[in-house]
Amino acid sequence: MISPFIVNADGVYDKNLFLDRYPAGQVNRALVAWDSADEYLINYVIEQNLADSQHSLLIYNDSFGAITANFTQSNVTTVSDSWISKQGLQYNLEQNGLSLENITQLTSLDSLPDNITVILYKIPKSKSLMIDQLLTIKAKYNQEVIFIAADKAKDIHSSTLKLFEKYFGTTKTSLAVKKSRLVFSQLDNEQVLPSPFPTIWPLENTQFSISNHSGVYAREKLDIGARHFMENLPDVKSGMRVIDLGCGNGVIGLTVLAQQPEAFVTFVDESYMAVDSAKANISNNLPSQIEQCEFSINDCLADVEPNSVDLVLCNPPFHQQNATTDHIAWQMFRDSHRVLKKGGELRIIGNRQLGYHIKLKRLFGNEKLIASNDKFVTLSAIK
Repeated sequence: MISPFIVNADGVYDKNLFLDRYPAGQVNRALVAWDSADEYLINYVIEQNLADSQHSLLIYNDSFGAITANFTQSNVTTVSDSWISKQGLQYNLEQNGLSLENITQLTSLDSLPDNITVILYKIPKSKSLMIDQLLTIKAKYNQEVIFIAADKAKDIHSSTLKLFEKYFGTTKTSLAVKKSRLVFSQLDNEQVLPSPFPTIWPLENTQFSISNHSGVYAREKLDIGARHFMENLPDVKSGMRVIDLGCGNGVIGLTVLAQQPEAFVTFVDESYMAVDSAKANISNNLPSQIEQCEFSINDCLADVEPNSVDLVLCNPPFHQQNATTDHIAWQMFRDSHRVLKKGGELRIIGNRQLGYHIKLKRLFGNEKLIASNDKFVTLSAIK
């Protein structure tokens, strides 16, 4: 989709950027790969000449590369916890004929580079992830670094600004433009606060302790959806190959291994922090079974062989970044149907109002209600 951003293509002419959400081909074309906060931030950087040869940029949480694509001729490092965002950046650069040569892509678990002069920060939805990132930035850089954050004005609350003040120091905001604001912080708070991450909490009714990175859902306790799902898991036989799809901290796969020590479980998520948390939770709680596990950072089940899996367990997300969308759930269901053996089962949990039973019936030709309460349904479909 054509964006409002115009870049110098090769020093000869300017052109509009074409930017898409990733994976490409999503049905809801009303969802775009940028927002007005991206536009505000990009325009400010250009107006202030902050992307010239004198500066090295560190860009956080650039969902599909809209910010980075405007500065490919600068020295840029990106940080994201999302494998999909990382692929989205590469896809959008390629379709615009732009080079990755000057861009270094880091995950949220990597060490930050030296010699950064400007940090461009899209404020994430998760406040715990935000705190973790601010702590990491403050521990690495000093007040000589220019720090600029951006988000929709409605999402920049007084509590958000207090976090910048607490972890960085002096903070001010811009006027609103197209319902977005910029936040300017000086890293002048001399105190570097200790990080509370990863958090560790006891898994109820077990002897297990769960470790959670900041960007992983249910950071301090078992969420009610996972609890309902754990109470309604199928019987797993010895030697079965199971996938915990969208594994988060891995409590579902951990529960399967605790109930059936001879199962083989693959943990899949597009979050680097999630897969690292899942691996830590198996290593710490069931170390003797770590060799029966695989851990994969990927877009659903793209690399899994067809007709190779006995059981897929899944709690599908219904949002991508800040957008509500069901395309991820639909992709998870289609991928599960492809990788399951004949007679294999997809078992999912979801909010009642999402209507997943319709999708399962359409794709598998059958669906069964396993359990329900006022908020959740657990459903099964057999290939």
